[in-house]
Amino acid sequence: MFETAELGREVSRETYDQRVPRLRESLLIAQNRLRSADFQVIVVFAGVDGAGKGESVNLLNQWLDPRWIRNCAFDEPTQDELERPEYWRFWRALPRRGHIGILSSTWYSRPLIDRVFNSDDEARFESRLDEILAFEHTLADDGALFLKFWLHLGRDAQEKRFRELSSDPLYSWRVTETDWEHWRRFDDFVEVGGRIINRTSTGVAPWHIIEGWDEYYRGLRVGELLLSALEDRLDRWDEEQSRNEAAKKDAPDKQKNESDRATENSREPISVLSRLDLEKRLTKSDYRDQLEILQGRLNGLQRQMRELGATAVIAFEGWDAAGKGGAIRRITTALDSRSVHVHPISAPTDEESAQHYLWRFWRHVPRAGHIAIFDRSWYGRVLVERVEGFASEDEWRRAYAEINAFEEQLVHHGTVLLKFFVHIDPDEQEERFKQRLKIPYKRHKLTDEDLRNRERWFEYESAVHDMVEQTSTGTAPWVLVEGNDKRHARIKILRTICERLEDKLS
Repeated sequence: MFETAELGREVSRETYDQRVPRLRESLLIAQNRLRSADFQVIVVFAGVDGAGKGESVNLLNQWLDPRWIRNCAFDEPTQDELERPEYWRFWRALPRRGHIGILSSTWYSRPLIDRVFNSDDEARFESRLDEILAFEHTLADDGALFLKFWLHLGRDAQEKRFRELSSDPLYSWRVTETDWEHWRRFDDFVEVGGRIINRTSTGVAPWHIIEGWDEYYRGLRVGELLLSALEDRLDRWDEEQSRNEAAKKDAPDKQKNESDRATENSREPISVLSRLDLEKRLTKSDYRDQLEILQGRLNGLQRQMRELGATAVIAFEGWDAAGKGGAIRRITTALDSRSVHVHPISAPTDEESAQHYLWRFWRHVPRAGHIAIFDRSWYGRVLVERVEGFASEDEWRRAYAEINAFEEQLVHHGTVLLKFFVHIDPDEQEERFKQRLKIPYKRHKLTDEDLRNRERWFEYESAVHDMVEQTSTGTAPWVLVEGNDKRHARIKILRTICERLEDKLS
């Protein structure tokens, strides 16, 4: 495996000085081109201790414009990070589109160390590698360019490097007892590191193994590989832009075909929503009695959650005017507002559009003892973005697997995840729209977009059916709520939340 590092490779200072000016100029030109491109670059450094990872990071920051670079080195997780799923901190560190992220001690560090020291058994180790592959493929499918550098030293070279640093008063602090412990287990690190590289070096995120002893060879090799990958991707991106411009000329024919498909989809589908009994009703007196009991029950459960450090994420989807907001208010009324956060999801901001669509949801994952409520959620990718054409077919089809992986990480961390879809029929929606027009403080809730969406009702219903079929899993099932009667819907939602929290806390 590590023979490809070509141990002992060196470059003279003279050769280095001759090649670096042209390399730096070319890197800056490529970085400037990247700023207008619709993808980000993720540079990952890993490898043996003392092989020059830190020096390589510093060199790239020296050669490139640091204003368009996101640097992040991950130490032991903080308490804030431990209270969330493992990949929360990695998602938050991602660079935006058009920028370069240089990351050290990343999602590879813990699996490597834990396997070497037998903290993870074989099954857990393989599972963590699967998580890495899923994470990198999710970002690469969205356009991210990965460069992963594994900097290597032989055992004797590593010992020599440690002794040189230890004997220098200015650098002795860089060599710790942990470094020497890792050196004593050098063969174990090489064996596990080789397995990691074999499993995670893919076409979309390949590893480059580089001999780290000679600083000139190492620096040139890292810089030239980065330049080559950047120029290649930017050239392909320019070609794609040219093809897209040419495709715009065919837009009238395309719009006609889409109109024909919309007409074909206007027939009422048979879906999971068709099986719901929208005649379910609850009297006012029963509603008031049950509401008081369930809200008190929920309040007590929230206090238990804070004591035990439990977390909950509640996602709401449903038709316009289905009653999501009213249900959320009945939940929050019962809770201590200091520990509950409601996130209304609308069109992404410029900052959010510069990232993978899941990024803005990862950033709102709650800490221990807290509850996050999403009024619309990550399912917009397979609902409104699908129906309205904001996401390509490839994008929304692969989103099912990406969403399942996201939710699996939440549940695996111990989060109670609840997903509600509130369903009403078209006649009920029309009546509620009319009521909104009559009530001044509700009139703002009715938009032209709400009225337009009614014309595509059956397209949305087909999308909902596919969403439930693809993402209602054993760990994160959908709860479909009969919403024609708001009282029934609110009680069903509150009761479900209480039951799921009680299961978790028991």
